[in-house]
Amino acid sequence: MEGKLVRLRPYAISDLDSLMKWVNDHEVTRFLGAMAHPLSHRTEEMWLETVAMVSDANHRVFAIESLECEYLGGIDLRDIDWVARRAALGIAIVKPEYWGKGYGADAMRLMSRFAFGELNLNRLWLTVQAGNARAIACYEKCGYRREGVLREDWYVDGEYHDMVVMGLLRSEYTK
Repeated sequence: MEGKLVRLRPYAISDLDSLMKWVNDHEVTRFLGAMAHPLSHRTEEMWLETVAMVSDANHRVFAIESLECEYLGGIDLRDIDWVARRAALGIAIVKPEYWGKGYGADAMRLMSRFAFGELNLNRLWLTVQAGNARAIACYEKCGYRREGVLREDWYVDGEYHDMVVMGLLRSEYTK
């Protein structure tokens, strides 16, 4: 899938070196719960082998790359509920020099189009740390609405943080 700034593609084992450059960088991972502790080369290799080789009907994972083929991060739909037609969405642009420049929004729009058009889902939702103003602005730019707050739901850097729940319905989605 290709947008104005990025393309979404399946992960490959060849992405391992790119992943290892950021998975243990606290500036990048402080908003990602799955990265609460240092990850080994082998752990990331096993994760890549899983997402690159195994098809999971309830989880769709893509690498995000620039149109110049530079790895920028990842985006996924998880916990897909095929009866309720909903899924949780996660995204990480891992190169700080690409933050705030529209790459994340482009990836979000591509994933929303895929979820609503190809997968026929009705609702996408995500949680974001309340202090992550850049991400919240990106999600709002893509049509996501604030639905609530999970108070002190996130623990990082020795403090609890609120998490904002945001969602987008198929009926609200604009291409």
